[in-house]
Amino acid sequence: MMQIFHNVSQACSRITTERYSTSFSSAIRLLHADLQTPIYNIYGFVRFADEIVDTFHAHDKESLLSAFKTETYASIERGISLNPILHSFQLTVNHYGIDLSLIEAFFKSMEFDLDRHRYDQVGYEAYIYGSAEVVGLMCLYVFCDGDKSQYERLKPHARSLGSAFQKVNFLRDVKADFQDLKRVYFPGVDFQRFTPDMKNRIEEDISHDFRHAYEGIVQLPLKARFGVYLAYKYYLSLFRKIRNVQPQRILEERIRIPNHAKLWVATKAVIRTQLNML
Repeated sequence: MMQIFHNVSQACSRITTERYSTSFSSAIRLLHADLQTPIYNIYGFVRFADEIVDTFHAHDKESLLSAFKTETYASIERGISLNPILHSFQLTVNHYGIDLSLIEAFFKSMEFDLDRHRYDQVGYEAYIYGSAEVVGLMCLYVFCDGDKSQYERLKPHARSLGSAFQKVNFLRDVKADFQDLKRVYFPGVDFQRFTPDMKNRIEEDISHDFRHAYEGIVQLPLKARFGVYLAYKYYLSLFRKIRNVQPQRILEERIRIPNHAKLWVATKAVIRTQLNML
């Protein structure tokens, strides 16, 4: 009967992923079946924490995040939680032996979002590590499935992929972050005087992250490679679209990739994979 509770909890994480991110859901479904559930479990956990700091403005976000953090560690130690998202997450953490320091770094970045609105270079790098790079490293634990040497070899590339994704998110979400949440993540950038040169410097940094990430993607185990490659291509296509617009436009609207374009990205990814052209 315990398996029913496991299944229901993990279904909640899957539904959370599907409702919040069609792109990631599509990519996860292209992972080997053995990998899909644990990756959904990680995303569900990350998504709920992010919702606390970004969305629950009518509530005491600090208390909610603190309680969520306390219950996260308690569920990992106990091996159970009545919160289905946390129960499914702890199943993955305990099964794959995910380093708790990654979870601690993640919560540190979420805590930054409660009251920090601008970042210097050190703070910016710390925030990206905790909010995005460690998520890639948690997933890498799943992909490597206990192969420590493989994990260590691919670790820098996984960090670059998480970093690229997060920086693209920052550019895509400038309007909401700057105007609504009063946040500026990029150090030294004034969005009231956002110039093409500022935008170009950010984009060159992201391009470097994408190139380094790709070097690791082609070395991933076959079970994980295609799904991760598709997520990479989705974000790369979004990045290219953002790169082609003027600075003022990203301050006025959230740049998106329409569903038909995502389908074309996926189709090309399938073709490249079948032709062994990754």
